[in-house]
Amino acid sequence: MVKSEDRIHMISTRRHGLLFISFVIMIFITVGFIQCISTAQGTKAPDLNDDKVVNMADVILLAGAFNSVSGDEKYKAEYDLNSDNSINMADVILIAGQFNKVIISTSIPTPTSPQQTNDIEKILIPHKSWTCGMADGIPKPENGSLVLEASMKLDQVYDLGKTQYGQRKVYVIQGGTITGTKLSGSIMSGGLDFQLDISNGAMEIEQIFVIKTTDGTYIYLRSAGTAANQNDIRMVPDFEAPTSSSYSWLNTGKYVGRRIIDTAAKTMKISVYDVSGININPNSSNSITVNEPTDVKDQPWDYRKASSEKNGSQFIVESVSLGSSQSVGATKKGGNRNIIPITGGTVTGKLNAKIIPAGADYQNLSSPMTIDARYLWMTNDGEIIIVRNGGQFGALVPTFEVRADSKYSYLNNNLYLSSNPAMISAGVSITFYESQK
Repeated sequence: MVKSEDRIHMISTRRHGLLFISFVIMIFITVGFIQCISTAQGTKAPDLNDDKVVNMADVILLAGAFNSVSGDEKYKAEYDLNSDNSINMADVILIAGQFNKVIISTSIPTPTSPQQTNDIEKILIPHKSWTCGMADGIPKPENGSLVLEASMKLDQVYDLGKTQYGQRKVYVIQGGTITGTKLSGSIMSGGLDFQLDISNGAMEIEQIFVIKTTDGTYIYLRSAGTAANQNDIRMVPDFEAPTSSSYSWLNTGKYVGRRIIDTAAKTMKISVYDVSGININPNSSNSITVNEPTDVKDQPWDYRKASSEKNGSQFIVESVSLGSSQSVGATKKGGNRNIIPITGGTVTGKLNAKIIPAGADYQNLSSPMTIDARYLWMTNDGEIIIVRNGGQFGALVPTFEVRADSKYSYLNNNLYLSSNPAMISAGVSITFYESQK
């Protein structure tokens, strides 16, 4: 039975909630309704449930935290729209002023100095070792027209530390959604984002995702990104859509994007813009160049190719678990793209590890058939190792990236060869060998 005093408290609480919402509605009528806004990184949008529109669902969330201050149990920093450490009427007025507005994230970075503010407007010239597919210069993305946005949840974040290339982090995608005027669908789980922080503040990024559209079409997306400073990260997406599909326009466009990661919320957002109408004429006054220290080893874009090498001692044996194929079909690359997700497995031999469920074998079924498998090991003592095994069948070459001061650092420099995959139950078995000339 509910005691009378508890019933009175419940009725009182409900009445206060209704009064709050009624009062908010009155403010909305006073402020007025406007339909569309753009928000930038560093500005809190009142879309509290992240459904891309400010509506009564956000009001209810704000009501639950109303009259709380920083440190209170019900205080939520993300609801403190004016960042005054209190959920109060100022936040109500802010959400009222943007009620019924669709949120379009333009993802403009927040500069930390006047110089960086100026640099964001400039053409970004990539380092010669990491051209991003736009060696002549990457324009400011927002100068183009918005094509699509992807919102993703991060499954895992692995901080490898300093490797042979720089400070390496790997973000594993749990899944997500993609929306645009001509494209909508899902980001498949297991996507990889390889972030490289360089000692002078520059950054290089490689992403590999698979999109599944609402009509079931698979699209392969491999992007390169770079930054002269981390307040202005620019991505260059390279789409591979089926040439016979309604998404073939992605194959010929010229795109630049933004990538924003919220490590606390474990989210990643990418906004892609069509910049085909922007002229690139860089000069000393309108461009900035990504520089790297001379002692930094360049990371490769393509997989290593063996030359006059043969199998030496057996190094390890992988038993790799695989998911169902995600067939893109014929693409602009002149082959038939087929993607087989990696869902786990084991590594035994001169080192022992488990295979993290992430990444895939990104096959090109043209003749000769090639594979480009990208995935991660976690050794029995907790080290994360980036693995890439690529090449033509009969000439597969694995390479590794691991923390430079770990006991496995020999992997960064030694040469290895790989057998072809052999079918086993629910996956494949692959043997790696030490390479001999």
